[in-house]
Amino acid sequence: MKGLVIAIQFLTRLPMPRVHVSGAEFAASIRWFPAVGLIVGAMVAAAGYLGALIDPWAGALTALVCWVTVTGALHLDGLGDIADAAGAAHKDRERLIAVLADPHVGSFAIVTILLQLLAKLILLRLLIEAQAYAAIALIPFAARIGPLFWTRFLRQLHEGLGALFREVVRPQDLLLWTALLIGAAFFAPSLWIAPVAWIVWALWLLNCIGGISGDGHGAGIELTESVLLVAALLWSQVA
Repeated sequence: MKGLVIAIQFLTRLPMPRVHVSGAEFAASIRWFPAVGLIVGAMVAAAGYLGALIDPWAGALTALVCWVTVTGALHLDGLGDIADAAGAAHKDRERLIAVLADPHVGSFAIVTILLQLLAKLILLRLLIEAQAYAAIALIPFAARIGPLFWTRFLRQLHEGLGALFREVVRPQDLLLWTALLIGAAFFAPSLWIAPVAWIVWALWLLNCIGGISGDGHGAGIELTESVLLVAALLWSQVA
C-alpha cells in the first residue's frame, strides 16, 4: 500500500501521511496510477452530483474545479508544455527539446489549456444532464492506465521523470489493469475507446516528438480524458 500512498502524493494534492521514499519506490508507484484515477474520478463525480442539485452548469463547474484542484493541474502543465513544443516542431530537434525544458509558458500552452478546460466544462455539463455519473467517475481511472503502456513500449525522450518508470512496469501490471478496464466497461461502455486513444497518442508522440517524457504522460492523460468524455456523451445519446 505504500506505493498507493506515493502515487496519491505525486498525482494529487490530497493530504497523506509523510513517508520516506527511495528512487525505486517512487518509480514503482506508477503501478498505482489507475487506482489514483479511481479516487479522482469518484471525487469529481460526487462534486458534479452535488453541484447539479442546484443546476447542471453548477454541477459541471463544481466537478471541473474539483478535478483541477485535486490533481493540482499537474497534467494540464504537461499538456501546455507539449503544446508549446508542438508549436516549435517546425524547428530543429534541439529547439523542440529546449522548448520542452523551458519552464516559461508560451501562447500555445495558454490557448491549449484554456480550450481543454472549456471542453471539459461543456462535456461535464452535458454528461451531468444525461446522468452519466458512472462514466465521469471511471474516466480518470481509464486515462491513467495509458502511462503504463506508454512507459513500457515507447522510447524515452530524455532521462527525466518518464525514464524513471520504464523498468518497473511489469506484464502482470498491464494485464491486471486491462482486465479491470474491461470490467469497468460493463458499467461505462464508452471506456472501450480508451485503448484507441492511448495508441493514437503514442503514434503522435513518436511521429512528432520522438518519444515519451513526463510532459507526454501528463498531456496524454488530459487528452485521453477529453476523448473519453466525448465518447461517454455519444454513448449516452445512442444507448
